[in-house]
Amino acid sequence: MLPEEAAALAAVVAGSVLLPGDAGYDDERAVFNLNHELVPAVIVVAQNTADVQVAVAFAADRHRPVLVKTTGHQMVGTASGAVVISTHLMNEVVIDTAGHKARVGAGALWAEVVAEATKAGLAPLNGSNPTVGVSGYTLGGGLSPTLGRSHGYAADHVLSLEVVTADGELRHVDAESELELFWALRGGKGNFAVVTALEFALFPVPRLYGGGLYFPGERMADVLRAWTAWHPGTPETMISSFAVLRLPPLPELPEPLRGAFTVSLRFAYTGTAEDGERLVAPLRTVAPAILDTVRDMPYSEVASIHNEPTEPLPYYERGIMLREFPEEAQEKLIELVGPESGTTMWIAELRALGGAWDREPAVPNAVATRGLPYSLLGVEVGPLSQEKRLKESVAALLEGMAPWQSDRRLVNNLAPEEAPDAAVIYGPERYRRLAAAKSKYDPANMFRINHNVVPAT
Repeated sequence: MLPEEAAALAAVVAGSVLLPGDAGYDDERAVFNLNHELVPAVIVVAQNTADVQVAVAFAADRHRPVLVKTTGHQMVGTASGAVVISTHLMNEVVIDTAGHKARVGAGALWAEVVAEATKAGLAPLNGSNPTVGVSGYTLGGGLSPTLGRSHGYAADHVLSLEVVTADGELRHVDAESELELFWALRGGKGNFAVVTALEFALFPVPRLYGGGLYFPGERMADVLRAWTAWHPGTPETMISSFAVLRLPPLPELPEPLRGAFTVSLRFAYTGTAEDGERLVAPLRTVAPAILDTVRDMPYSEVASIHNEPTEPLPYYERGIMLREFPEEAQEKLIELVGPESGTTMWIAELRALGGAWDREPAVPNAVATRGLPYSLLGVEVGPLSQEKRLKESVAALLEGMAPWQSDRRLVNNLAPEEAPDAAVIYGPERYRRLAAAKSKYDPANMFRINHNVVPAT
C-alpha cells in the first residue's frame, strides 16, 4: 500500500493508521496466540464508529478484505494484503442497572464487563477467559461456563447490535429491524459486518459456588466415571466440566499443579453455597484431592474457576461436539489422554451442556450446536517449530473420539485450517440461510478472513 494512501486515510480518522514498519504496527498486529502472525497491508486503530465506516469504505474502494481484531484469541489466515480494523480503543462499558442490560463497545473484554456489571450485582454470560473480546465470543455463540446451562448461549441474549456492513452503512440491528441480519450475526461469527457496539441482557447473580477439584492424573478413570454418572442428575443451575491437565512448571500456577499431571472437575453453581456443597460432596470422595478451590465466591472472581492463561502464549487448539458419551467413549478418552497414553496434551477438556443450551431463544439465531450434550477441546502448547507435533497430538484426540462426534461444531473452538468447513459446521439448511444473508450484506465477501460463509449465487 502506498504511503500517500495511508496518509489520506489517516487524515480522516480519529484513531491511527499504521503501515508495516511504522511505530506501533507490530503491537497492533500482535495476537494472543504467539504461533499466529498477522501481516496486513494497513491497520486502522479505530477510536469510534466513524473510523470503522471510513476503514470499511477504504477497503471496499480497493477491493481489499477486512479483518476485525480485538485481542486475537482466534485468527484465520495472515491477513496479507488486508485492512485490519483494531477495535480495542472502543471498549466503553455502560451498565443499565434497572434494565438488567449492558451496552459495550466492539473492543470490550469480558474482564471489563464483569468488573462493571458486578458492581450492580449483575452478571453477563461471559466466557471462561477474562481476556477474550466480548463481540467475537458472542458472534460465535458464546458458551458461558457459569450461566449457560440455565440461560443458554450469549448470542441468545443479545438485544441489539450496531454494525457497519460492507457498503459502509451503519445499521442498528435488532428483532424489530434487519431481522435476517440479526439472526445471522448471532452465531455466524464475523461474516456479515463489523460490530461497533452491542447490547445484551445481564442477570441478577451476585455470587456463586464454584471452583475446581484437582486429583492425581493416575485417578483419571475413577474421576471421569464418577463425574459422567453424576452430572446428568444435577439441576440446570449447576455447570460442570472435566479436564485432563499436563501443565508446565510455570511460577504463576499453584504449587500442586506446577509441572504436574492432574485431572480437574470445574463447577459453577448459582444456588446456595449449602446446596452446592451438598451436590459436590459425592465427587470429593472419589479420590484424595491435591487441590480444592471450590467455594462460595463473588461473581467478580469467576475467572478463577478455570484459571486460564491471560498472557499470550504459543498454542494450537481444536474442538468438536459429541452426540453422546457412553462407556465405550469414556474408555477411549482414558486410552487417548490417560496415564498410559504417552500424550503431551496440555489440556483436554470435556464440558457437559444441555439445559438452556438446547432451547431455541425467543428470537432464533444461527447457533448450530443445540441438542449436543458435550463439547470436547484439545489444547497443545509449544512454539511454531513444533507445529506438526502439536497438530498431530490434538488430531489424535479428536480423531480417536470421532465415532461419537457430531458434524456440527462450536465456531469459537475451531482451528484456522477448519475455515473451509463452514457448510458442514452449520448444517445445510442453516448454511443456505447464512449464505443468503451474506449475499445481501457482503456480496463481494469482504469479510472472508474467517470460517467463511460464501455469498449465495
